[in-house]
This record gives sequence, structure tokens and C-alpha cells, in this order.
Amino acid sequence: MPVSYAQKPLLGKLTLTSQLSAETGLHIGGGGENLDIGGLDKPVIRDPLTKYPYLPGSSIKGKLRSILERLLNKPLNRSGGSGTWRYESDDLKDGFTEVEAGRFIAYEGANTCQISRLFGSTGGSKFWMPIETAREEGLYEENKDNPTSTIQNQNCIKINRGRNAPARLIIRDCHLVPESAEKLKQVDTGLYMTEWKFENGIDRVTAAANPRQLERVPAGSKFQFELVYTVENKNQVIEDLQNIAIALAILEDDALGGHGSRGYGKVRFQNFQFSYRSLAQYRQMTSTPPGTSALQPLETIPNTQALLDNFGSLSEYVNRLLPGD
Repeated sequence: MPVSYAQKPLLGKLTLTSQLSAETGLHIGGGGENLDIGGLDKPVIRDPLTKYPYLPGSSIKGKLRSILERLLNKPLNRSGGSGTWRYESDDLKDGFTEVEAGRFIAYEGANTCQISRLFGSTGGSKFWMPIETAREEGLYEENKDNPTSTIQNQNCIKINRGRNAPARLIIRDCHLVPESAEKLKQVDTGLYMTEWKFENGIDRVTAAANPRQLERVPAGSKFQFELVYTVENKNQVIEDLQNIAIALAILEDDALGGHGSRGYGKVRFQNFQFSYRSLAQYRQMTSTPPGTSALQPLETIPNTQALLDNFGSLSEYVNRLLPGD
């Protein structure tokens, strides 16, 4: 496969911060060190230094991706193992995933796909692409005897390896805000800053009980949430931010972490703050006077409903800051 020597564009970084509150007990699991009689079946994940519970950015990012895949009705074209399937772009350009012999599913190339450009994608193996597209992209090797086929009325060639697309979206690990950490230290449950949740699984035939004990972050806990969006294409920024805003709103009506159908993991976002730093501002940072900031903030938005209702003001903010043609 030919190598591309062109660097990906960087126009700037847009940062969103918010306070994430647990409305019900929340469980994101960590590996237990020991299996003790009468001990926890499922402990929460903790910071190894402070022992405080925290919310991994990977868990939130995975949940948002899953929400957007359903929102945008993306096909399941990539095996995730253990009988699970997910969506992913096999290449930067449109093509077809061969999910089984003779069965093809169309995917959208990562250059335009609303999922892959936000969350990234790894190149697929042995997918199909229209011959003209493959030739234009330098993926068609004249001296190679790659199979060809007509797929959905298009003349296609089999490609052995697709190109990766790095994610534009970064989601940080969420740590407890100081006030919430101090309150949780006062919780007297026998666990440090968390609570026990006792449950019983009942055998439908024998009525035998199968008790289990889970650890949860108590309702009312507050975490600092932060995501960073890399601006690469100004024509796609508004659409990407709109998808992020919708996904955050859907997450509030869904659940974060495990056991959501049993009442766990209801969360709420409050006090959104947006700020943008352009590439030119990064270059000027060394000459910025002490005590000043090159960040250009937007007025605080109180919640996700206000974020959706006033998305036009965010659009104006972004368009005003991005460079013109």
C-alpha cells in the first residue's frame, strides 16, 4: 500500500468541560485483587494513588460511540469477538465489508463518516472498493491479481488492508471534584467512599437465591468531565459538535456503566463551558503576557437541554473563531 506523506491538518482545539453528577448509584468495574468469602463480587475502578473512585474516559467514549452508532443507524460490519458486532470504516474511502462469503455491507469512508472521524477507525482487512476509487487512491496495483466482483452494481476490487483514521475526540478520565470527594470520605458503609449494593438473582425454576454484592459510587457524587475536539475540517465542525451534544443528551436518558436496566448509572451534565484555541494562538503562547490566556471562552451553558436549545449560539461562536477560506 502506498504511503501518504501528507500531514493531517490542525486548525485548533476546542475544549468542553462540565460537571457530571451521578443521579443514581453508578458502577464501572475494576479488577478485584482478591476473592474473599463474603467480599465484593464486583468492585469499582479506583485511582491507584488516591484510592478515589473515578470514571474512565474510555467507558464514556465507548458509550457515546454506541449511542451515535444507533442514532445514525450504522450497520454492524465488524466482529468484536464473543458473538458481538460493531460498526467501523474499513478505509478512508467508501467501500464494502465482506462479513461472510458472498455477503457485503456498505460502509462509509472515515474521511466523511460522522462516527469514524470522531472516534477513529482501524483499517479493515480484505474489504472491497470500487475500482475507480481504488485507482484514484493509489490502492489499485496493476501488477497484482486481486479478485474483482460486481457489488451493488459497482465494479469492485478486493483490498487487503485499509487505512487507519485517528480520532478527533479525546475524553479524559473523570475525577471527583474536591467537595464531592470530601463528602464521600464521610460515608460510613464499611467501604472507602463507596457503597455496598446487595442483590439476589432468583432461579426461575427452583426459586434458589444467588446473592451478589456490588460496589457503587453513591448517588450525588460529582465528577469533572472534559473532552477535547481537534478541529481538522471547518466544514465538519458544526455537524460533529451537534452529534456530541445529542449523544450527551441521550446518555442522560440512558445509563453509564453496568447494570443500567436495574437502575444504575443515571447521570446528568451541568455547566458546560466551551473554549477554543487556534493554531496561531498556540504559536503565540510564548509571547502572551503573564496572567492572561489565549483561550476564547463561550458563556456557560447550564445543562444539555439548554445546549440543544441554543446550539445556534455555539455554531456562531465556532464559525466566528475558525479561519476563513
